[in-house]
This record gives sequence, structure tokens and C-alpha cells, in this order.
Amino acid sequence: MKESNILPRKKPEWLRVKLPIGKKYTELRKTVDKYKLNTICTSGSCPNMGECWTEGTATFMILGNTCTRSCGFCGVATGRPDSVDWEEPDKVARSIHIMQIKHAVITSVDRDDLKDGGSIIWAETIQAIRRANPNTTLETLIPDFQGNKINLDRIIAVKPEIVSHNLETVRRLTREVRIQAKYDRSLEVLLYLKERGLQRTKSGIMLGLGETEEEVIETLHDLRAAKVDVVTIGQYLQPSKKHLQIKEYITPEQFKKYKKIGLELGFRHVESGALVRSSYKAQKHLL
Repeated sequence: MKESNILPRKKPEWLRVKLPIGKKYTELRKTVDKYKLNTICTSGSCPNMGECWTEGTATFMILGNTCTRSCGFCGVATGRPDSVDWEEPDKVARSIHIMQIKHAVITSVDRDDLKDGGSIIWAETIQAIRRANPNTTLETLIPDFQGNKINLDRIIAVKPEIVSHNLETVRRLTREVRIQAKYDRSLEVLLYLKERGLQRTKSGIMLGLGETEEEVIETLHDLRAAKVDVVTIGQYLQPSKKHLQIKEYITPEQFKKYKKIGLELGFRHVESGALVRSSYKAQKHLL
């Protein structure tokens, strides 16, 4: 893959998104609108929303809508976050109950302003969901908590079925793409989660930011060395002109190649495609 400083003028055919359809999707859409429920699926205009909702999976974001970090790829607002809403765990649990979600993915902004990094709300949210929805399985897409093991231990203690933390990009590009994050720290977090007894760990990366094929393969090797079970590989799409430019649109054939390499390395599941996002086919990753 060659690096280019020129933003491609037109999205390729394989990035065209089909409109979500189906009875289950329509019912959930009405429920979300009626109760004004907050999901990343809707607020992030996820291209896979219809498919995931039809399968009974949805993603919720906790700890507000303002992040303390300013990653070059992310469309979430950066600044001083609002104070913690201690009623949020019950609100999220109630939303999941109303939507009758079978598998919930919980994520959050980074809250480096909080001593606990938001880990207390994280743990309380998981517990509240389980009380209200005992048959719902959970995936938690967590921040790195700056590598603080006390905060990570709070997540480990409540034992979500899957714990995910995204590496996002290759080592060389980390400083540019994830300004306040560290490549090795993320790998250490993933390894720590696994070695502390969590059954299923997961991570994801975006392509099209100027990485080479060799760097992607190196990243897959690093994730396997950290004992990660599931990996997602998708195309980076620029949220606005202020964000990092797309350097390249990765072809479907290249995504298939990375999936084959990942499976050969021993990952349980590899989701690799232009429209793949962190929670894509999340429920299947329990198997």
C-alpha cells in the first residue's frame, strides 16, 4: 500500500451502504425514538446498524459525550466533560430492557479527569444491566485507564463476557492517530486482562491512514502475543475536514487477505472489511 497525501475524491463502490430494513430494525428504531434512548449506533450513524439491530445487538456510550483526549480520527467532542451522572447505570440498564437487547456493547469516552478513570461507573453499569437484564450478554469496549491496574481490576471483577480495547492503528502511526495513547500500553492492558482470567479479549484497528501491509501484519502478531482472541479490521472514514485525511481506500481483496492471515495466526474470530466497526457481529464473538 502506497502512502499518498491526496484525499481520494470519491468513495469506491464497496463503501456504499444499504439502507437498514426489516421488522426488527423498524421496531427498535421506533423504540429508540419514542424513549429518546442514546446509542452509538444512531449517534454515530453506524453503517451496520440495521444488521446489528436485526440480530439483537446495540452499542451504548457512557460517561458523557465529551472526551478528555483529542484523537485525530475520532468524531467525539474534546474538552472538559460534564460531571458524572451516577444514575446512568440504571438508565442504560433500562434502555437495554426496553429495547430487548440480547447482546449489549458498552463503550465510553476517555475520562482522564477522573481519579478512577470512570471505572467505578463502568462496573456499576455492568452490574445494573445484569440485574435488569439477566439474559443479556455483555461486551465492554474500554479505554486504557492510563494502564492503571486498580481501575482495570474493577472491570475484571464484574467479568463481562467480552472485554475489548482498540489498538486503532499500527505502532508508527500511534502518536499521530492516538495522541495521548501509547501502543505498548494498550498491548499491556490487553495482556493484563487476559492473564487476570478474562475468557475473551478483543481489539480493533482502522486502515487507510498510511500504514503498510507489513505494519498491519506486525500489528496482528503483536495482538496475538498479547493473547487477544478477536480482532476487527475496518476502513478509516474521515469524520470531518478537521480530522486526519484518508490516505487510501483498502480493497475488499486486501481485507480478505488480512482475515486469512489473522485466522492463520490463531485468532478465534477476525472481522475484516471496509465497513467493519468494533462491535460488528459482536454477539458471534461469544462463540
